[in-house]
Amino acid sequence: MVFKQLLGAFGAGGPSVETVVASPVLRPGEYLPGHVRLQGGDHEVHVHRLTLGLVARVESEHGDHEGDHVQEFHRAEIAGGFVLGAGLPYEIPFQLPLPYEMPPTEMYGRPLHGMVMGLRTEVEIAGHVDRGDLDPLTIVPLPSQQRILDAFAELGFAFKSADLEAGHVAGVHQELPFYQEIEFFAPPQYGGRIEEVELTFVAGPGTLAVVLEADRRSGLFSEGGDVLGRFDVSHDQALYMAWEHEINMWLQAVTAHPHEGHGGHGGHGGGPGWGAVAAGAAGGVAAGFVGGAVVNELLDDDEDGEDGEDDDGDASEEIFEDAAAAAHQAAYQEAVEEAVEEAVEDAYEEAYEEAYEEAYEEASEVFGDED
Repeated sequence: MVFKQLLGAFGAGGPSVETVVASPVLRPGEYLPGHVRLQGGDHEVHVHRLTLGLVARVESEHGDHEGDHVQEFHRAEIAGGFVLGAGLPYEIPFQLPLPYEMPPTEMYGRPLHGMVMGLRTEVEIAGHVDRGDLDPLTIVPLPSQQRILDAFAELGFAFKSADLEAGHVAGVHQELPFYQEIEFFAPPQYGGRIEEVELTFVAGPGTLAVVLEADRRSGLFSEGGDVLGRFDVSHDQALYMAWEHEINMWLQAVTAHPHEGHGGHGGHGGGPGWGAVAAGAAGGVAAGFVGGAVVNELLDDDEDGEDGEDDDGDASEEIFEDAAAAAHQAAYQEAVEEAVEEAVEDAYEEAYEEAYEEAYEEASEVFGDED
């Protein structure tokens, strides 16, 4: 960013400001380093406050109308109460902490279409607040988030768009006033039963909520609409989960069961539906078992360099990991199979009852005519 003259209070003779970001590519939860340079103008001035703000373009709904606006979601005062001499330079370094919920703006080295986010500098002098230009920021996913994005790519999902929606995700602890929706086109293997899937991350220092929303087409025995699912895991658990399997099984359950409830982010609908319940229950089981496996792997890594390593201990841990993985797989498959079996039985019973009633009515009409 080049020096921008502050015209609000002093016109053409006012001081100038330049914000320099040392590392514009960051992850959520990291510190944004940089410094603000002020250059004195024609007159000595008293700088009351110097503030940095994180801003983003957010979409919102008001009744039947939709629109977007630039919203500040994080700010910090970095200096104030000093005199800037005429023609003199003044530099203020800063380390701005980024929220863990800060959404990614880039995937695989490419900007996410629809995402606009940056840093804005405000200088308050003599009661006038002058906002500088927006310095763009690039936020890359956390390793745990990247693992899930890799799973989507592996399953054949194609990126469509991304945006920030004003509001909160129902049932999820959230501090920012918006959430991100990353939209994907569903791959061909779902046979047109699912058109799109939206992915939302709500991250904390140690936890990650992964919210899925499937846009399901209507079928012979199922209603169309959106179905939600959620996985609550730690960042370490997310790194080692078989997300390809988890996502695929959840989507199969969504398309197989005909009576899910429908819901939406931010409380825009009813409950999350069967698909979300199944995913949450199985995801909880997965989180427990995978968490145990992660701990064991971390312990193995730490103990590899230590003397007196016990081979029997390694064998026991491997057995435990294998058993945990097998138990997780069995529990998940059993839950999905039971749900699918129940769905098929319900659909068969409904179809049988409708066919029987139609046949009975036709037979009654035929025999009535003969009489």
